[in-house]
Amino acid sequence: QTQLVESGGGLVQAGGSLRLSCVASERILRSDAMGWFRQAPGKDREFVGAINWGQVVYGDSVKGRFTISRDKSKNTVYLQMNNLKPGDTAVYYCAAGPVRSRSDREYYHWGQGTQVTVSS
Repeated sequence: QTQLVESGGGLVQAGGSLRLSCVASERILRSDAMGWFRQAPGKDREFVGAINWGQVVYGDSVKGRFTISRDKSKNTVYLQMNNLKPGDTAVYYCAAGPVRSRSDREYYHWGQGTQVTVSS
C-alpha cells in the first residue's frame, strides 16, 4: 500500500546540502499533512518536520537548517537540507496523516525511505 515515494538521498560531505523529494498522490497532498521522519541504526525514529496548509513545524535538531515545501502541481513535497552534519545520517521517510503532528503514530501512509549519509 505504498503511495509515497522518496528520492534524493545519497552521500554528502559535512556542510553540504541535499534535497529530498516525496511524490504522493493528488488525493493525499490535497487532504493530508505531510511529515518527514528519520531513523538511524539503533535509534528511535525522529521527527524532522511537517507541513499542512502552508504551516510548517520542525524538530529542534534541524530547525534553521532544513526547509519543507510543497509543489502540488508535481504532487511532491520537498525536504531541503542545508549545512548537513554527520548526526543527520539516517534513513529519511516521508509520511502522510490527518493532522500535522510530531508523533509518527499519527501518520498512516509511509514511503520506503531514502538513505542520507553525511561524512565527517
